[in-house]
Amino acid sequence: MTTLRTLDLLRAYESRNVTFIEPDGSWPIVWKRAKGVNVWDANGRKYLDLTAAFGVAAAGHANPRVVRAGQRQMGQLLHAMGDVHPHALKAELAWELSRITFERWTRKPSRVQSSMSTVRIGKTLFCNSGFEAVEAALKTAMLATGKPGVIAFEGAYHGLGYGALNATHRGHFRGPFRSQLGEFGHFVPFPRVGQASRLSPMEKEKFRDRRDACPTVEAVEARVRALVRSRRIGAILAEPVQGRGGINIPPPEFLPMLRKLCDEHGTLLILDEVYTGFGRTGKWFACEHSGVVPDIICLGKALTGGFPLSTCVGRADVMDAAWPASSGEAIHTSTFLGHPVGCAMALAQISEVRRRKLCEQSARLGRQLLEQLSTLRSPRLPLHARGLGLMAGLELRRSDGSPATHETLRVIKTMLRRGFILLPEGEHGNVISFTPPLTISATQLADTVSELRKALNADEHG
Repeated sequence: MTTLRTLDLLRAYESRNVTFIEPDGSWPIVWKRAKGVNVWDANGRKYLDLTAAFGVAAAGHANPRVVRAGQRQMGQLLHAMGDVHPHALKAELAWELSRITFERWTRKPSRVQSSMSTVRIGKTLFCNSGFEAVEAALKTAMLATGKPGVIAFEGAYHGLGYGALNATHRGHFRGPFRSQLGEFGHFVPFPRVGQASRLSPMEKEKFRDRRDACPTVEAVEARVRALVRSRRIGAILAEPVQGRGGINIPPPEFLPMLRKLCDEHGTLLILDEVYTGFGRTGKWFACEHSGVVPDIICLGKALTGGFPLSTCVGRADVMDAAWPASSGEAIHTSTFLGHPVGCAMALAQISEVRRRKLCEQSARLGRQLLEQLSTLRSPRLPLHARGLGLMAGLELRRSDGSPATHETLRVIKTMLRRGFILLPEGEHGNVISFTPPLTISATQLADTVSELRKALNADEHG
């Protein structure tokens, strides 16, 4: 099917709020196949993918071992019965998730900040998409603590289901549905390294009398403490690095501060690592950079390398306090819970991350990428590069400090024409994000930055 035919069908039959189609045909491309770090469109043109398809293809698109695992499972057992009659791989994956999270984190308690003095196991709720894992975590916190309130952060993106929307900050997503939301989320500023220096004069004036402008970790702590004391807060929900929010990286003392407050007040710490998990930031999980053990961790995206499966993994004592033993009718379940194909692919994907040392590769290549992005200059567009592992962003602003939204999109479209797939992030869409497959090479990253330098220069004269 041609690109034109595909887009015509989407215009006619898909809800119009989904796929954005430029009238001039410059966006989008229609994917036909993907392999490793490359994508081919319906016209046969090859692209270098700097997105890993929203971070999913951490071990490369169509990783052969992951694909074979899925194919074998499809030939043997395509579907099982969720919470009724289990299959073996669901049990095996639950065990593996415990091993790479809570068991690994608490094996050496002196190296992590946690109230746990012994090795603990994790227990899993299987879900289908990232937002479902978040909602399972929110349900767990409510049941375990009896407190409905949740503290989340400005810039947060936890998905678009009705539960998750209470903790997703951007008004674009929440606004149309606020009248139907429980509004149990309470938002506080997210501290960002170097945030103050990037505010425009207009933004500085706007926030001049606000104590939470350009917040320090200490200021955020004060806000959180006030909420915990005045509201019935059962959980604090945070992304260790905000992805959709603009690749926002907090100071290293941020997560330890949250852990301390949760321990003091009997509040659960939920970390949304749907985007940051499985080597994306240079470690298995981003919380490991701060040595912080959460009470619950939400995982998805790169978990399977391409199959809809997510998980909410919690400390066993927390999960057992929240969820009663099954009496034959689960309180929280779904038809495709712990899908056998997804479980098979997840086990293979975890094995690939480990076998190919992709966490270490992400850390090494991420440092090189950030160094190269930091050399980019644009007289008309002040740039700011930031990153952790292979999760990096280049923020574009105008000379007056305002977000360079249109200029960012022009650069991304220029890069697409030159064979590089990139995406904008942040509330204003002025951050070019880099979340490539962890299998990408140093040469391919250098080529990307070289072409980006040319694209930025072309935009200067655009």
